Amino acid sequence: MSHFLKHPLRITLGALALWVLAASAQAITLRNLVNVQGVRDNPLVGYGLVVGLDGTGDQVRQSPFTQQSLTNMLAQLGVTLPQGSNMQLKDIAAVMVTAQLPAFAQSGQHMDVVVSSMGNAKSLRGGTLLMTPMKGANGQVYALAQGNVVVGGAGASSGGNSTQINQLNGGIISDGAVVERTVATQLATHGRIMLETHSTSFGTAQNVADAINRNFGSGVARALNGRVVAVNAPATDAEQSQFLSNLLSLDVNPAPARAVVIINARTGTVVMNRTVTLDEVAVDYGNLAVTVNQNIGVSQPAPLSGGQTVAVANPTIGISAQNGKLTHLNGTVSLAQVVKALNSLGASPQDLLSILQSLKAAGALHAELKIV
Repeated sequence: MSHFLKHPLRITLGALALWVLAASAQAITLRNLVNVQGVRDNPLVGYGLVVGLDGTGDQVRQSPFTQQSLTNMLAQLGVTLPQGSNMQLKDIAAVMVTAQLPAFAQSGQHMDVVVSSMGNAKSLRGGTLLMTPMKGANGQVYALAQGNVVVGGAGASSGGNSTQINQLNGGIISDGAVVERTVATQLATHGRIMLETHSTSFGTAQNVADAINRNFGSGVARALNGRVVAVNAPATDAEQSQFLSNLLSLDVNPAPARAVVIINARTGTVVMNRTVTLDEVAVDYGNLAVTVNQNIGVSQPAPLSGGQTVAVANPTIGISAQNGKLTHLNGTVSLAQVVKALNSLGASPQDLLSILQSLKAAGALHAELKIV
């Protein structure tokens, strides 16, 4: 038996299951732990047309909104089409255009946009997006998008055969939108800047406040709850920007995270954080395998019988059960010991999912179990 067959779970740890072996908690820069309340991106969306496609655009009979949009656009440009015109165009496609308006973006600045087909176009490769207004949630226009669409995929078809690499119905226009309207961003409210931690943790919030007070003076920061830290802010915007630059460069020791085991039953992936521990426990498990083999034979008729030679299926079905074994697992105090203990079981990925659930039900696994 090969080394790989002797240690099936070790292959899982390397390829199918990801075990996060975190070291002891280390100081993290504050900018990686918190967001400044009010400093955020704003999503924008627009509807537009991509032209110049090489016969890979929408079929207007199946996507009537494409023809309607083209008719409206031509009317705005002074081109009037006869009533009831049925344009059979293949070089145009209706698309949705999305972008994120960065905080503090000023009028005239550029940003990237994503262009996605919403009809039945085969490809947007080589197309050009016509001027498209980008609107926010309040219906106001904040940017205008236009430019050549860059598609990262490629494809070809001939004689009913086709091949394709990556997605062809979506692309990006770098710096494809110009900001037309700014979004007011206020750093301080009532003389305080609010810092929001990425995850709820009273310990981490208090550690953030303590680190700020050590560097900027007692009483500057106060943890309001497990998520928000209030910081006294300077009076002017320029002073606030300088203050935040220094503030977000501080090193903070985050509090230990709650023990969590995440299981993805579809892929067999198991992820643990460093605070997971096990109590002393005994585990017994076994596998049941069902195999079905299809053997194809040939039935040959006798000479001059008028019969035909036919294929005959001879299926065989077998069931095998692996004898379970009772394995003793010692109590653990670190993630490395948990991984070593589970490796000793030699379980397959799917077996491991059931074993972890059973350990949790028995009270031996000290962690929150999340199945996604």
